[in-house]
Amino acid sequence: MRSLHLLRACAVGILALFCLANCACPRKDERNQLIVSVRDQRMLLATDGKPVKVYKVSTSKFGIGDRPGTNCTPLGSLEVHKKIGDRAPLGAVFKSRRQTGEVIHPNAAGRDPIVTRILWLQGKEAINRNAYGRYIYIHGTPEERRLGQPASYGCIRMGSRDIAELFDVIGTGASVRVIRGSLKETPEGASVAGSVFRRALAGFRG
Repeated sequence: MRSLHLLRACAVGILALFCLANCACPRKDERNQLIVSVRDQRMLLATDGKPVKVYKVSTSKFGIGDRPGTNCTPLGSLEVHKKIGDRAPLGAVFKSRRQTGEVIHPNAAGRDPIVTRILWLQGKEAINRNAYGRYIYIHGTPEERRLGQPASYGCIRMGSRDIAELFDVIGTGASVRVIRGSLKETPEGASVAGSVFRRALAGFRG
């Protein structure tokens, strides 16, 4: 009987080790980086240090900072801590990070909820240590007509199609850098090549 118990214990242990070795634990995304320019109201996606795409965004209409209660957008190095909303329809409304079941169209009159996808950010420096607790996200907004100008309450807003596209590209742990200056002043922005990127950068306010 004792031998039978020992065999069972060994079998359970081996199974546990097998599951641990083969678990589908998400790996930290070390290839992708997002650079958000408060001056330009644009965000650059870079993969392996090379620019991929420029997105129009909105940061806070209250300015920059990390103090709780200010509704400001924090500067500095952050990372994507959680991804929420996988496969939700474009325009799906979220409240407290849960889908409400409502779906609204871009620029719906009188509506300004969080929609489509959420990338919850965590600060990595003293200047943005409150970001996670302040619920600072990159998220979709129905107010797409206001993208390209400061309009948020601290978060970084994107159009629904753009945030859905970005959500599928980057993983948790991806680096996010929010800068005060222009993308043109960063190595990644300065290396942007091709007509699409030149047109995007040409519209930046320097």
